[in-house]
Amino acid sequence: MNSFIQISDCHIDDNPIVMGVNSQSNFKKIVSKILKKQFKALLISGDLTHLGSSNSYQILKEMLEPIKAKILVITGNHDNKINLKKNFKENLLTKFKLDCWEIITINSVLKNETAGFLTEKELKKLDNALLQTKAKYIIIALHHPIVSMESNWNDELSLKNPKELFAIIDKYPKVKAILWGHAHQAKEFRHNDIKLISCPSTALQFNEEKRIGFNHYFLGKNGELTYKTCWINNHL
Repeated sequence: MNSFIQISDCHIDDNPIVMGVNSQSNFKKIVSKILKKQFKALLISGDLTHLGSSNSYQILKEMLEPIKAKILVITGNHDNKINLKKNFKENLLTKFKLDCWEIITINSVLKNETAGFLTEKELKKLDNALLQTKAKYIIIALHHPIVSMESNWNDELSLKNPKELFAIIDKYPKVKAILWGHAHQAKEFRHNDIKLISCPSTALQFNEEKRIGFNHYFLGKNGELTYKTCWINNHL
């Protein structure tokens, strides 16, 4: 069975201490745990760094070196697009195949905004990708939540136009899951038969959860997607 891992909201900075935690130390713990897993790809769903400096991307890249699987990267609202592209150009893929599955990434970031938005151009690009793909099953990944997180998370900081996204998704039964980060919280929702999954942060969670973590997905040849949220106890 194919599998891949999703991590999110790493918030690596030149200064190890970010938002009251050591995001670099925490990320090293995550990598150490990931290296014990068997998987084909690693998806990083945005906010790789905290302030977007070129050096912070270099720090992150060095910490990722032990991981030999293919790495896919999505831009988050904390990321600097120029510095991200300079350091992770080969990882900014819009699609990636895993046997009969395909991961399609979409950009939900608005310049100088915390909340997300899918432009008409981005929506058309997704529609075309779904129309043309030969994969049997599809996973869509973006940075921003597309439903209410039903928590103390401020939903106004999520995706502003989810209805437009669902209007496209509903045309394609092969879409089996939509993944995101941004909310620093692990939670699952449903839209018809589609799993909607929020990935925890490798730095810290915004709810009462004190651990750091990631999601490990398993892809069946029959279109079944299962996953496990893997947690690590975290101490500064």
